[in-house]
Amino acid sequence: MTQVTERGTPLSVAPRAVRRRRSPAAAACVVGGAVAAGLGLGFLAVLVIVLWISSPYPDSGPGGALHLAAGLWLLAHGTELVRYETLSGVPAPVGLTPLLLVALPVLLMRRAARLGSASEEEGEETLPAGAVFSAVLCGYLAVGALATVYAAGGPMPADPLSAAWHVPLVAVVAAASGVWAVRGRPLGPPPSWVPGGVRRAVARPRYALALRAGAGGALVLLGGGALLVGSSLAWHGTEVQGSFLALTGVWSGRFAVLLLAIALIPNAMVWGASYALGPGFALGAGVTATPLGFTGSAALPRFPLLAALPPEGPGTPLTWAVAGLPVVAGLAVGWFAVRRAREVSYGETALTAALGALVCGLVMTGLAAASAGPLGSRALAEFGPVWWATGAAAFVWTLLPAVPVAVAVHAWRNRPAPAMDDGWHDSGVREIRWAALRRAAGTLVPDITPPSAPPGSSPQPSPPTSAQSSPPSSPPAPPARRHRLVTVVPGLSLDLTPILIPSKPPAPPLAPPVVGARILPRHKPSA
Repeated sequence: MTQVTERGTPLSVAPRAVRRRRSPAAAACVVGGAVAAGLGLGFLAVLVIVLWISSPYPDSGPGGALHLAAGLWLLAHGTELVRYETLSGVPAPVGLTPLLLVALPVLLMRRAARLGSASEEEGEETLPAGAVFSAVLCGYLAVGALATVYAAGGPMPADPLSAAWHVPLVAVVAAASGVWAVRGRPLGPPPSWVPGGVRRAVARPRYALALRAGAGGALVLLGGGALLVGSSLAWHGTEVQGSFLALTGVWSGRFAVLLLAIALIPNAMVWGASYALGPGFALGAGVTATPLGFTGSAALPRFPLLAALPPEGPGTPLTWAVAGLPVVAGLAVGWFAVRRAREVSYGETALTAALGALVCGLVMTGLAAASAGPLGSRALAEFGPVWWATGAAAFVWTLLPAVPVAVAVHAWRNRPAPAMDDGWHDSGVREIRWAALRRAAGTLVPDITPPSAPPGSSPQPSPPTSAQSSPPSSPPAPPARRHRLVTVVPGLSLDLTPILIPSKPPAPPLAPPVVGARILPRHKPSA
């Protein structure tokens, strides 16, 4: 008997049918990856062509502009370009990547992975995550290889070895993030081949908190770096304006310089954070800018961002004040590393804060490595922060305040609730307040509670009934003020001074009293 699947397809034919259905989807993912790479290339090509057309003195034809666009696309992935037209005749590498350009290929590749993982119709079978990742990556890398070959004929070709690992690295990270996002950002257990101890350790919530705390500290450092760069640009406004106007006199050239400066703003933020951390950044061979001083003599080209550098010489109290930025970052790491659960120990909180400082150091290490690179040979071979020194300084600076702050915040959030032992709600205090209220209100609040008889006294006789009482000849007098026993709580201060309210005389009765009335019993009528 032939076994069939849920759809009625024979079991022997089902895998073949599944492969037929998945083949167009895989091909669409490959095309999506190629389109993502083509869109990035096309955007840069249009931008370069517009600048080439608007330039009054173009030094090459449209072919050279397209080759330059391909080189810029590879530079956006971190690939080093080689500049052969130099004054010394020695090829000079250009590896300083504008970090804002990296966002273009990352966003396009991530979008291609998301579209490949999503199904167009409800109930349609989608490709596995691994298949989508591989297909999109193949299409993107195919276009990247063609771009590397095409850029080799331009004025600034790409280094093949650098392109061989930079382009796949960016594509892998972007495609993996896109597939992970469309699958709902799952954080499942590690694979089975991972040791059991490591799997149990990763499953603990401290690592999610450490990632959050480390990301918070890195964002504080980057925000502080942006603040330092903006303040320095405003302080050196005249020099920045002069360098911007001296580069070129045409609007197309100034527009190109402005675009390049905007693309380098994320690099300047990382450099400002590294400056505040202490290691600073290099501006050539033997030239370093730190809060303690600007050592060496830098041979820098004219550029607006470079005109905002601190002056050469020893540091000043103004430059030393930037040390407060990493302290604030450490406080942020300690604050985000605290859990609200009461069963968490102080050692667990301190360990989470230390892991958060480690994450912050790793993030700053990667950013420092991505924002640095050579701008030429010899004097300009070293340009930017040193990645290992920046990461180590970020870890140490954030670790020192993060651990005690995390422990203090944990102790404050889990402090015991104060006991309600002030005596305000005792029964004696209520009696005192009620007595003071009655004295202040006068006859508005009558005393209807019978007095408590002292122990050992005889019971009072009951008041006479209406039949036994003599007819009143005048309105009844108001009842005498009664007194109650209250409990005085020592140490409690209350203002018991009565408020004197003038009382009105009692109103006369509505009808005259009946004198000599007699109540007769009611007789049952006879049958």
